[in-house]
Amino acid sequence: MKTIIVTAGVIIRQGRVLVTQRKEDSHQGLLWEFPGGKVKEGEEPREALRRELKEELDIEVEVGMIFEAVYHPYPKYPILLLAYHCRVEKGVLKPLGCHDLRWVNLKELKELVMPPADGPIRKHLCSSNIVK
Repeated sequence: MKTIIVTAGVIIRQGRVLVTQRKEDSHQGLLWEFPGGKVKEGEEPREALRRELKEELDIEVEVGMIFEAVYHPYPKYPILLLAYHCRVEKGVLKPLGCHDLRWVNLKELKELVMPPADGPIRKHLCSSNIVK
């Protein structure tokens, strides 16, 4: 099975982290996740993340350093999830490609139901000092 490369943005503002809720009719519908999406064939992951965040949330971001890389063997196909630090440069958040979005503190983040691949990213965020 081919591994699917997926990107996610770790966007922090005023002690809160941005999460989005998957559309109800999507795979793992209504679970919360770090926003992002699949990398297209021949696409560089950071560019894919910029594209996905523009399409899904109507924002332009600066993609920084890698925050976490997670390999997860889902039953249908394995994924490599690349999470990057991001900073919103332009735009007002709109849930165009997701059911909902929220800014959550670490306590709220720990309580959200998320896909298994997002778990290590959440754990890293909760154990680091980057969210205050």
